[in-house]
Amino acid sequence: MKKLALTCCTLALFAGAAHAEKIGVSIVNFDNNFQTLLRQGIEARAGEVGVEVQIEDAQNDGAKQLDQINNFIASGVDAIIVTLVDTAASPAITAAADAAGVPLVFVNLEPQDIAALPAKQVYVGSNEIESGTLGAFEACKILRGQLKSNGAGGYIIMGSLSHQAALQRTKDVEDIVGTDMCNFIKIHDKQSSEWSRDGAQTLMTNWLSSGAAPDVVFANNDESALGAILALKAANIPMEDVVVVGVDATADALQFMQAGDLDVTVFQNAKAQGGGGLDVALKLVKGEEVDRVTYIPFELVTPANMADYIGKN
Repeated sequence: MKKLALTCCTLALFAGAAHAEKIGVSIVNFDNNFQTLLRQGIEARAGEVGVEVQIEDAQNDGAKQLDQINNFIASGVDAIIVTLVDTAASPAITAAADAAGVPLVFVNLEPQDIAALPAKQVYVGSNEIESGTLGAFEACKILRGQLKSNGAGGYIIMGSLSHQAALQRTKDVEDIVGTDMCNFIKIHDKQSSEWSRDGAQTLMTNWLSSGAAPDVVFANNDESALGAILALKAANIPMEDVVVVGVDATADALQFMQAGDLDVTVFQNAKAQGGGGLDVALKLVKGEEVDRVTYIPFELVTPANMADYIGKN
């Protein structure tokens, strides 16, 4: 009898040790450069702590993403991490996870209902007020240094209009342009590229066909900034005549900066957001208290400090 009891206890210990948390992850789109960096950050951290992650591609489809969340819940995951396809869709995802009692971590894109998130639901990302503000103010200073404070014109290339980040980054630029120091800049137009390099290249090509070259281009992300640069170069416009601003400090963007084509970007730490999101998810699974919002700071990147950011994203 004692041997049987000992055996049962031993088996129970092994069963407990064999259990590892399983985290379901829904990513906006695997084809998006920055979302890929986030995914890699999650995978790297999961490998370090020995956690199983099931990562799905929402393919920019909000309905598909909600199905993925419901499938994660049905399969019994311990927690869910999501980068939102549509920030306005967050209440439905919030409700599904809350009803099932599954911890939920929004990463990178801030949910619409962030102020009303229930227990065991949090956001890990960066404060978007910093991103557009840092880049726009630096561009304003560069233009003033180029003696263009008597008048300069430009465009804003927005990300997806369903994303809080795109809306906030655009507002940041408009707020800076509205200040006394920078109100010499006139925004001729703003349109969405859907975060796409190709989309931004098409936008800039169309703008150039109907007007003069801009003095400045404010892009909501690096891919869009690079698309604008490709269009400008194809039109034989000297890049020293145009200030181009992006956000993310991706590897491709820094190569363009090294070449003298990209003037400003803003480092958004994909690894810290992805890995930090996983760490917070595990704390929620264990019942530990965490902050409802965890901000990973943005950092200004220019040719002067570019070398410090190579390889970080």
